[in-house]
Amino acid sequence: MKYLSRKSQDYGVQFETPVLLSSILKKAITVTPKTSIVSARDLLLQYGIKRLVVMENSKKPAGIITEKDLVRATSVFSGRYIGDMKVGDFMSENLITVKKNNSIYDCSKLMKKHNISSVVVLNEDDSLTGIVTKTDLIGAFLIHGTTGAKVSKYMTHKIITVDPKESLFVVESVLVNNKISRVIVGKNRKPIGIITYRDFLPARTSHWIREFTEIDDLEEMKYYQRPNEFNVNRLDYALTFRAEDIMTPNPVFINKNEYLFTAVLLMIRHQISGLPVVNNGLLIGIITKSDIVNAIAEG
Repeated sequence: MKYLSRKSQDYGVQFETPVLLSSILKKAITVTPKTSIVSARDLLLQYGIKRLVVMENSKKPAGIITEKDLVRATSVFSGRYIGDMKVGDFMSENLITVKKNNSIYDCSKLMKKHNISSVVVLNEDDSLTGIVTKTDLIGAFLIHGTTGAKVSKYMTHKIITVDPKESLFVVESVLVNNKISRVIVGKNRKPIGIITYRDFLPARTSHWIREFTEIDDLEEMKYYQRPNEFNVNRLDYALTFRAEDIMTPNPVFINKNEYLFTAVLLMIRHQISGLPVVNNGLLIGIITKSDIVNAIAEG
């Protein structure tokens, strides 16, 4: 696993005209706190989305639950049976909201400040009207934004990689304990795949691992940012599945000298949230929707 430093961002993104949230917000798919985790997972897969708004009543939003929350809830570390889990047990209650007449600058600043990927949009009476995500913001940037900046000015140099032969237990541990949304699968400093939380949702591999693993062994490894070779070998009989089994192979990547608009276009075209960045074919970083939203927030 490789850690590098992050290069400072020196320039912001400008918009030719102000863009209001009302022009880009989307309808939110909702659940209640009593909705089962299984049903919530099925909704995410059915609609191809990453988050659900949790409604306390027919109008007022009470929280939000994301695919990241679901994977953490059903992790081998949770120690709970999936059939007993409810959305209310794992949703984020500190809801960040804006009114629909706010601008995308307001929204991007909130996302950057709170390190979140979406903002719930309310009517003047505080009832739910929709949701705005990072995807919506970078789409607005592609249409209305102006900048001649290159990927190298916004990319994140701090990257974490895993080997294609790593067990899924290790991959899950890397995602959860490093608080990242994706991990690049690399070989000889070249990106050969990428794994996100979504790749874990259909598989339920965490539960297969738990069924065949001693709880004491899992507890001992719970807080490692990356389990060492000795600890992994102790659980090797349970770790049949590897990173290469669930990764998206041949990931879309971008050269550090490409323009930021190209990165956004690739993300939207391929419906992805991050691109490995290469120089002379070798992996040197990653650029994500978060990096672009942060650039918008800096204005």
